[in-house]
Amino acid sequence: MYAWIWRHLPGPLAVRVLTAIVLIAGVIALLMFVIFPAIEPSLPFNQVTTE
Repeated sequence: MYAWIWRHLPGPLAVRVLTAIVLIAGVIALLMFVIFPAIEPSLPFNQVTTE
């Protein structure tokens, strides 16, 4: 999958690296600001108690 993405990125090596970094940052931002907050209420980590 990563090889397929790398082959389809446009431009020379420097542009491909920059585009890949932007894509990775976009995926991380999507996870941090949309996906993780949406699933956070269903995660069991909020009911942590120590005895």
